[in-house]
Amino acid sequence: MNVAIVGSTGNVGRKIIEVLEKKDLPIDKLFFLASPKSVGSILNFKDKEIKVENLETFDFSKSNITFFSAGKLISEKYVPLASKYSLVIDNSSYYRMDPEVPLIVPQVNVKDLNKIKKNIISNPNCSTAQLVIVLNKLQDIFKIKRLVISTYQSTSGAGRRPMNELINQTKNFLEKKKVNNENFTKRIAFNAIPHIDKFTTDGYTKEEIKMIQETNKILNSDIQITVTCVRIPVLISHAESVNIEFEKEVSVDEVRDILKNSPGCEVVDDRKDGGYITPIEAEGKYETFISRIRKDNSNKNAINIWIVSDNLLRGAALNAVEIAEAYIKSFYEK
Repeated sequence: MNVAIVGSTGNVGRKIIEVLEKKDLPIDKLFFLASPKSVGSILNFKDKEIKVENLETFDFSKSNITFFSAGKLISEKYVPLASKYSLVIDNSSYYRMDPEVPLIVPQVNVKDLNKIKKNIISNPNCSTAQLVIVLNKLQDIFKIKRLVISTYQSTSGAGRRPMNELINQTKNFLEKKKVNNENFTKRIAFNAIPHIDKFTTDGYTKEEIKMIQETNKILNSDIQITVTCVRIPVLISHAESVNIEFEKEVSVDEVRDILKNSPGCEVVDDRKDGGYITPIEAEGKYETFISRIRKDNSNKNAINIWIVSDNLLRGAALNAVEIAEAYIKSFYEK
């Protein structure tokens, strides 16, 4: 099994390498691909040094599985070429709503691997991935009617330069120096920005529309969903406050028991000071954490929960590698 990683020097690309080091995939050769400016740089994999190769000239027939983590424009240009020879697992948004491309979170809809038509599998938005992994069993058992979601997303969701902007702005603000905005519409340090991606004509942002459409595609198209996405001054991990309205009344204990037994989920819900998970505690963890489980006191059929997960892992690198694991198990190990 030969594997290639497009965007290997970026945030998600490096996380894919870290996850692959911990997994037991049958990798014979590993190719690191990036733009010409990164060609020749060295990355390590299991104590071996591997040179970064030029994406623009790479022969994709060398690879059985290719991860794309270099953004929408790169996927648009190179995925059609790569998918002629290699299964593509794409982390960008470009193919997510293509009806012929399955959008997969293995713990939720691994059966959709049978729907591959273009030799492409799409990885959902990082906020969507952690959401559906929590909702999946609840939807199966109780049926979800409506979701009201507010996200609190870290700067790493926007890339490395926005992370550096948070660090630099924080430093400059504390030192009483001028603070400049380059990657965000307003200052991110000591602030919260209710704006991720571009605005649409109805006042929602593309990030919010992505979460709605992707959740409907993965779980059920009949679920009514409204979302507000907020960028906060955190480096890694996204948090979500979610109000779940079911078709009938459910108890907190029932919900808690189901989530305790949901793959990829860990419930940390002690009703005391610090008895919950915050973004900094989720960083570097594979689990999606659920806290603050409680009844909605305005709606007998609704529950409130707090979800936190490492967006670079659960929402991107880990999910992508788990898709590859499931694919290999389904189509190579039979």
